[in-house]
Amino acid sequence: MVKTFVFDTDIDAEPGQFIMLWIPGIDEKPMSIAGIRPLTISVARVGPATSALHDMNIGDYVGWRGPFGRPYRLDTDHPALLVAGGYGSAPLYMLAQQALAHGMDVTVAIGARVADELLYANRFEQLGVQLLLSTNDGSRGMKGFVTDAIRARFLTASMEQSGFESPITASPLHLYACGPEPMLVALFKLCRANNWQGQLSVERYMKCGFGVCGQCALDDVLVCVDGPVLTLDQLEAKHDFGHFHRGSTGRRLEI
Repeated sequence: MVKTFVFDTDIDAEPGQFIMLWIPGIDEKPMSIAGIRPLTISVARVGPATSALHDMNIGDYVGWRGPFGRPYRLDTDHPALLVAGGYGSAPLYMLAQQALAHGMDVTVAIGARVADELLYANRFEQLGVQLLLSTNDGSRGMKGFVTDAIRARFLTASMEQSGFESPITASPLHLYACGPEPMLVALFKLCRANNWQGQLSVERYMKCGFGVCGQCALDDVLVCVDGPVLTLDQLEAKHDFGHFHRGSTGRRLEI
């Protein structure tokens, strides 16, 4: 279950940045920013901290600090493909608004297990972007993964059948993505195969949010300050990408 929380304050932040949200007496967690005026976040109930947040009422207090991290940087010279998986739609919604304000050609691809989990799909539709939807069970949009929908839209059937992948757009796409790491790995490979540029928002366990604790290390990169948005070049040859992350104790764990 996902809830959207609107706070009685504004924040100066760019798409892709995050805040550290403190739930009193429970924990502090990084949260993607979905809106800045007022500050807005969309949160899935996945553990003790987010469950406590979901159980709060209007007027209850939380704490926050930020914004932190490296945001997305729009490449206004190329069509934009925004790809969201799981709960990755929220930070991309603000990016879509920014891209449209620059007069860019914007396509948004969202993938989820079932139709009810296609977060922000209706909001993106109202923006007037080109919208690609996919669900694992086929309950809305194309049946399959979001990468299947992208291939169907942007790669020619003849190229697919011949074993080559080549974009049919007039100029190479620039891809911006947020979602589960296996999806990001697949998108990384898709971009490299088709000469697309890309920026991927990578998630890691965070404690401080500003590069002191080292908890969010991804090889030699600290996700909280060097990311969470990383370019393809930054992710190239990163051994941990798609394979390992660190738990609350700092122990290296398989994804």
